Amino acid sequence: MLSDSNIFVTRNHLISSISMSEGDVFHEKQRLELCAIHALNNVLQERVFTKETADDICKRLAPQCVVNPHRSVLGTGNYDVNVIMAALQSRELASVWWDKRRSVESLCVSKVQGFILNVPSRVSLGIVSLPLRRRHWLAVRQVDGQYYNLDSKLKSPLCIGGEAELRSFLSEQLSQDVAEMLLVVQREVEEDGSWLNSDSPKK
Repeated sequence: MLSDSNIFVTRNHLISSISMSEGDVFHEKQRLELCAIHALNNVLQERVFTKETADDICKRLAPQCVVNPHRSVLGTGNYDVNVIMAALQSRELASVWWDKRRSVESLCVSKVQGFILNVPSRVSLGIVSLPLRRRHWLAVRQVDGQYYNLDSKLKSPLCIGGEAELRSFLSEQLSQDVAEMLLVVQREVEEDGSWLNSDSPKK
């Protein structure tokens, strides 16, 4: 099961903040273990989901469970992939799991609204980086013709560049053993499979 990551316990990180330093690029910063929520909002480019809405999704996914398997028992977040998928469905969007056996060259990026990656990330305690790694959700999205890394741990959006630079970035991220990627697409794109180039062999 995929889960989200970094715990920030300094006062500054207990307050959700948004950086708009890259023009009109929406960028929600890390708070508690809410990187799944931040990744969703960043890929949608607006504040849609909150901890409360994510907790409601968890309850709907596992209504009979005393300890909900889709979030942290401490109530700090750490939402899993099922919450992300359900949240996107509530916005009439679909999520497609990317098979890492494929080359990113076979990806039809024009059909993809955004990308949500789950990658290993260092755990921080205030300004101190601990020798530990946990799973972390981050978003990548095109805005005004440029792709941006909207990782909530970044101080501001990081411009990746065009399509060629995007493919290089995704390849690098997915080269990590435990990294995974979801494509955020319209439902009809998921249904017709047009997120994959037509000349790409099916697995």
